Amino acid sequence: MTVIEVWAPNAKRVELDTGDALVPLHPTGRSGWHAAQIPAGTRSYAFRLDGGPPRPDPRSRRQPDGVHAPSALDDPAAFAWTDSGWHGRPLPGAVIYELHIGTFTAEGTFDAAVERLDHLVALGVDFVEVMPVAAFNGERGWGYDGVALWAVHEPYGGPEGLRRFVDACHARGLGVLLDVVYNHLGPSGNYLAEFGPYFTDAHRTPWGSAVNLDGAGSDEVRAFIIDNALFWLRENHLDGLRLDAVHALADNRALHVLEELSAAVDSLAASTGRQLHLIAETDRNDARTVTPRAAGGLGVHAQWSDDFHHALHSALTGERQGYYVDFGGLDALAKTLTSAFFHDGTYSTFRGRHHGRPVDTGQLDASRFVVSLQNHDQVGNRAQGDRIGASLSAGLRKVGAALLLTSPFTPQLFMGEEWNAGTPWQYFTSHPEPELADAVRKGRRAEFAAYGWPPDQVPDPQDPGTFAHSTLDWTEPGREPHAGLLAWYRALIALRRAEPDLTAPGFATVSVHVDDLARWILVRRGALHVAANLAPEPREVPVPAPFTVGEILLASDPGARVHGRGTSLTLPAESAAVLR
Repeated sequence: MTVIEVWAPNAKRVELDTGDALVPLHPTGRSGWHAAQIPAGTRSYAFRLDGGPPRPDPRSRRQPDGVHAPSALDDPAAFAWTDSGWHGRPLPGAVIYELHIGTFTAEGTFDAAVERLDHLVALGVDFVEVMPVAAFNGERGWGYDGVALWAVHEPYGGPEGLRRFVDACHARGLGVLLDVVYNHLGPSGNYLAEFGPYFTDAHRTPWGSAVNLDGAGSDEVRAFIIDNALFWLRENHLDGLRLDAVHALADNRALHVLEELSAAVDSLAASTGRQLHLIAETDRNDARTVTPRAAGGLGVHAQWSDDFHHALHSALTGERQGYYVDFGGLDALAKTLTSAFFHDGTYSTFRGRHHGRPVDTGQLDASRFVVSLQNHDQVGNRAQGDRIGASLSAGLRKVGAALLLTSPFTPQLFMGEEWNAGTPWQYFTSHPEPELADAVRKGRRAEFAAYGWPPDQVPDPQDPGTFAHSTLDWTEPGREPHAGLLAWYRALIALRRAEPDLTAPGFATVSVHVDDLARWILVRRGALHVAANLAPEPREVPVPAPFTVGEILLASDPGARVHGRGTSLTLPAESAAVLR
């Protein structure tokens, strides 16, 4: 017999609906908790609160028939793992590869993704970061509207598919990170509020009422989040979690939920002997998120730095609209390379206020900041989902890759970036409810109308073609011009692994010189220099005393030359080189 429990503090009567019978649940002694034994042979079950309609288990491990249907039992211990010798990988020095299971392959499943893992091994990345897989309503979506946070989206392969994928990654030496969303739930199939005070109107988020992290009943809500995180790491052998938009976790308690979560994950890592990681997405530009708990921080292991993306993107493309308005000059890129944030207490024109706080570069390693040239947000939140490569020359694509992969931070690639995928990454949904589908469609068009995009140029998220256009074309990597860029990415990652100066953790070994008018940048990484010319003409780049350069370790254009006993070098137009 299997015992099932549920937290339903407001219900006077809780029953287990097996489809054949109603089984009463009884209080467990823990405040608001009820339990019962599931009859032998039960294949699916739901809860009824005070005689109401059947609802899925808030901690359901499987939703084989969708998020509105009854839950099913799942036993992670029954899976035949082969990774007993796997103890994880360190995050410092690593390269992360972000992918979406539904569009990574034409099949859109975990098993199909396994067939492409050797490509990632040859590329040289260390971690695969999987976009959210928590069950959501509909077939297609980015995954950020999940409602069954413990269940794996069935069209991807369900929980068994996830485990096969993780096991296959570990067999190839790849760590696996999972993107999880704790700041909101999706609009369809979210029944948590019927069970207890999971949400509060004391705080508001862009998605409505906030998750209740600091009000009455919040102890159990916080436990729901922390237990879920540990579930992914322990039962599914994941190596870490990427925490979506933690700035939307409204928590006024003295012990912030992120601090509590990081302590729990560190404890699990110590007890299992595995390296486990938490990476936070946050737009607050506050390094206290990754400051150790003993030093008064939240103890998260790494956080995204969008400022680096904005500085590099605008330097390469010349874009200045929206949140790029304060970026563009190479001095902005230089600042982010040496201090992680551009806005570190400075005035943000886009926000209309001062933003951020300085990073203590003497106390924090640069590897605690995850940076990208492309990611799902920065590509997909463009009106047409166009990748940066669509607007750059072949030379500038290589320049962008060089500045990313030789940076002092933890670089992250977005699927297909390494070969300049010709497929866009567009926002797609498949909401079955016509009213919700129409609201999303209109909201998307209204959002971009504010930036001057005509409605007919914004793809319809509900159109199956929008999803199809976003699926990678795996015939591209083997042919030009894609193969040439792929070779450059492989060479850069191999050089990063071979040269310790490129993964040195401290900011102290980094210095940057730029000439914004001539459009060149020179980055020192210990005993190495990374030079890039963004101009459409060749440039001579002086090397500041007392340094000199000698051997060219890697160049995107064979015309790169060192002159004057290493005191200057010539870079062809739109090219980059790494020199000792």
